Amino acid sequence: MSKPDRSIDPRILTSAKKVFLTHGFQNASLKEICEDAGITTGALYKRYKGKEALFNAVVADTIEALDAFVEQRCTVETGSLSNDSLEMAWHMDEEGMLEYFQFLNKYRDGFILLLKCAEGTAYSNFQHDWVEKMTGKTYEYYLEAQKRGLTHTIISSEELHILLTAFWTTIYEPFIHDFTWEQIEAHCRLICGLFNWYQVFGF
Repeated sequence: MSKPDRSIDPRILTSAKKVFLTHGFQNASLKEICEDAGITTGALYKRYKGKEALFNAVVADTIEALDAFVEQRCTVETGSLSNDSLEMAWHMDEEGMLEYFQFLNKYRDGFILLLKCAEGTAYSNFQHDWVEKMTGKTYEYYLEAQKRGLTHTIISSEELHILLTAFWTTIYEPFIHDFTWEQIEAHCRLICGLFNWYQVFGF
């Protein structure tokens, strides 16, 4: 039994990424994707069930990287952290923030697709869903710090979600507005000046 020809797959994904970035998922045309890739629609449907399956394939590596990012932080047992480590979790510095941006910039196209081109897919609410994921573990850090008497500020999970929405919006926007890396570096300094988590939580 002959193996299916996968040699055109990279061409399809490259073309799909370009068209999705240009038009967004809803306005993207499979016909345009196929023409740009130099294939027939029949060849595409042999590999993908439809437009959303193709979009999912384009952002798959980005989703995998983001899930690993969350998993890395969620596997930490907050009870095992020292007081200093708990406090440092809220420390804002340019070096640490730039690591966030470098990570996201590595998956720039996929991240932009999720942020501004995913309407009509399972990732339509990506921005909200991402903050929701981050809020869960972040709130555990806060509750542990409160239990140890490191902070006496009372903040609900809903309030933290709002604060993190504001925080992550400042990270989303440079990608939405196609900032250069030099612009992102300058923006990073502004974020570090804007968010003083020590003051918010009363450390």
